[in-house]
Amino acid sequence: METRTGLGSLLKILPPVDFCCVYGSSLHPNNNDKSSMEDYILGVSNPQQWHSEITKVADNIGVGVHFNPFVSWNNKMYKYGVVQTDNLTRDMLNWESFYLSGRLQKPVRIIVDKMDIQNVNLANLRAASSAALLLLPSKFTERELYAKICSLSYMGDLRMLFAEDKNKVKKIVDGQFELFRNMYNPLVEEFANKQLLKLSSSSDHQMNISQECSLSATTSIVSSLPESVRNRMGTGILETKAGQNSGIIIRSREEAAACMQKVLRRRVMTSSARQAVAGFITVGAVHGIRKTDDTKFAPMLMSIELGS
Repeated sequence: METRTGLGSLLKILPPVDFCCVYGSSLHPNNNDKSSMEDYILGVSNPQQWHSEITKVADNIGVGVHFNPFVSWNNKMYKYGVVQTDNLTRDMLNWESFYLSGRLQKPVRIIVDKMDIQNVNLANLRAASSAALLLLPSKFTERELYAKICSLSYMGDLRMLFAEDKNKVKKIVDGQFELFRNMYNPLVEEFANKQLLKLSSSSDHQMNISQECSLSATTSIVSSLPESVRNRMGTGILETKAGQNSGIIIRSREEAAACMQKVLRRRVMTSSARQAVAGFITVGAVHGIRKTDDTKFAPMLMSIELGS
């Protein structure tokens, strides 16, 4: 993805990482505010070496990622989240917390990738596309597809009930439309090659999309969802004589969509609540330290002290 130069500069003064991506408003093509905060996700093999005490809060109370939004360096503000790469991979493949997997379903700029996370994330993007298709009608636009994908990780998010902008999804898609297209167009073509989608162009240079909504098509789409989601959907499990699950019986597309939405909503609600508690504890401590000494970043939260 093309973006403005300078992204990733925070890595110059951080310990080595296995994975790094930048996300958020800094990727917006029309964002020219060089002073705005840059948001990072960092994957490391041993988070304890980064935040020995705070990581325990992130792992035990939160969803395995610790965000620090108060890093000031070189006259710029940064926020970064540290997560163990194994936990990141598991969430992308299984949607265990649907926290970082949901973040990586939206445009990011990958700076470092020693663990081939980008390739692993293809399964996450394919599953997100499938979930969105299950919730969409038989005919929709390309923009509606991206909006539905983007909305998945906000279903049940407690922040959306209180603090977040209700038009957040629309603003994200409108501001990063071409980035969404670059991410998902290969998967849209993949579904089209399987005869699950039919594509046609429109006057505003978007795709108009129609999808096959039969039970066989729905079963094919559901099969691309993470196994942990399928197992929780409750759309009917076909059991063999040995008592082992051999597959999901889809009784109706509407039922499958409703069950999947219920599973995702519960996971997002749980993870957002846990992360909010963890953030309140850890960031609250940083607030107290910053009020005491705002000239440097608290060394208790980092394995190094940032210099200008």
